[in-house]
Order: sequence, then structure tokens, then C-alpha cells
Amino acid sequence: MTEQPQTEMPRSPLERLLGGHPLNVILKLAFVSLLVGFAMSVFGLNVEGVVRGTVELLREALRDSAGLFRSIGGYILTGAALVVPIWLLMRLSRSR
Repeated sequence: MTEQPQTEMPRSPLERLLGGHPLNVILKLAFVSLLVGFAMSVFGLNVEGVVRGTVELLREALRDSAGLFRSIGGYILTGAALVVPIWLLMRLSRSR
């Protein structure tokens, strides 16, 4: 005979946001946090060091990217000193 598919209960907005039942998600997160915390302690890492390293990494990335954009801006201006006059001459010669 024909089997009817089982209908699932609609999930609440909280379950959709978390990806499952809240208690299950909390237990999974606690277990993974325990494993990660143990691994970090084995390698001599602590929260303060990780946060400090992350902030320093972001600070250096922003400083380096500012220099990169300065260099790119210089390249654009240098190229524009040659390209814009040639473009302007081409546009003026084409219009006549």
C-alpha cells in the first residue's frame, strides 16, 4: 500500500536561528568549548593572548592596507598624468 510521509513539526523561530533545540545546541557548544579549551591549554594559549594577538593582527592589517591604498593612489595619479591628456586629445580629434 502507499506510505504517507511523516510530517515534521514546524520549528520555532528560535530553533531555526540556533539550528536545533536550544538545550541540544547549548550542550554541543559546551562540549566543543571544553575540547577547544583543553587543546588551547595544552598548547599554552589563553584568552587574553588570543584577543591581544587578534587586535594586533587587525591593527597591522589596517596600517599596511593604508600604505597599500596610498601606493595605489600614487600609481593612479602617475598614470592619469599620461592617460587623461591622451584621452582628451583623442576625444577632441574625434569630434571634428
